[in-house]
Amino acid sequence: MDGLRFAFGTLTVFPARITRWDRDAARAGMLCAPVAGLAVGLCAGALGGTFLLLGSGPLLAAVVTTAVPAVLTRGLHLDGLADTADGLGSAKPAGDALRIMKQSDVGPFGVIALLLVLLAQVAALFELYGESWAHGAAGAVLAATVARLALTHASRHGVPAARPEGLGAIVAATVPVRAATLTTALVLSACAATGLLFSPYDAVHDVLAAGAALAAAALILRRCVRRFGGVTGDVFGAVEETAATAALVTLALG
Repeated sequence: MDGLRFAFGTLTVFPARITRWDRDAARAGMLCAPVAGLAVGLCAGALGGTFLLLGSGPLLAAVVTTAVPAVLTRGLHLDGLADTADGLGSAKPAGDALRIMKQSDVGPFGVIALLLVLLAQVAALFELYGESWAHGAAGAVLAATVARLALTHASRHGVPAARPEGLGAIVAATVPVRAATLTTALVLSACAATGLLFSPYDAVHDVLAAGAALAAAALILRRCVRRFGGVTGDVFGAVEETAATAALVTLALG
């Protein structure tokens, strides 16, 4: 329960009183992160699917679906994506880049990253809702769940924190590699089972989309660790949004 409270309390706006703020709770919370993603995805898919069934058309349904995770996270991950893009694009030493990321304003690299990511998510969901409301809703759930699974991997042993304080410091290097692998196997199995509700092809497609999301998240995580010396809360946001976008784009490439 401490892990679930930590996951929902730090990654969503759902009411969850965090009773413990230590590395043990952080480890459990990051292992439970896909559960928080599942809840966000279900809300996004349900609202988007409802709009489509009410006759809104796939474009508006896609926009609504994209907006729900932003609302349910207070824009935390999108803010992290923008800050990370500004830090990576600054071409300054790690210390200066980290200071840029802590500033409240958004620079040109952040604006470009936000624009491209949100457009890609809406465009991919538009294609999925064009197939059916069920494909769009399932895509939203898969993307949100796998995106939080990427946070589990970003918290595994061997990934240091870039700062001694903040969310990144409390969760960095808390998750054993074996536990992350087991969680990944469970999520991939769930993706395959969900895809089988449509067809065997969809089962394979869903697993490939999840794999592409984790690969894209691993690339941006590796780049950030090399550039900043470790992870921060902003890097976690960038990893999550990168994974979600990669999953949706792969699902749209039918």
